[in-house]
Amino acid sequence: MNNLILFTNAFLSYLLLFIICVCVVIAAVIIGMKIRKAKDAKDAIQTAEPVEAKAKETVSEVSDQ
Repeated sequence: MNNLILFTNAFLSYLLLFIICVCVVIAAVIIGMKIRKAKDAKDAIQTAEPVEAKAKETVSEVSDQ
């Protein structure tokens, strides 16, 4: 009976450690996804500005003719 209690104690201890590790991994993935989305949005805004400026120049050139 004593061995069963020791085994159960060790099993639950490792199970708790596994659950904590899984939670840390899930949190890291979620944080990484949020950071990546923010970076992609920032890059999209920065690349859109030159395209819009170029489009305005083209429109003004066409209207001048």
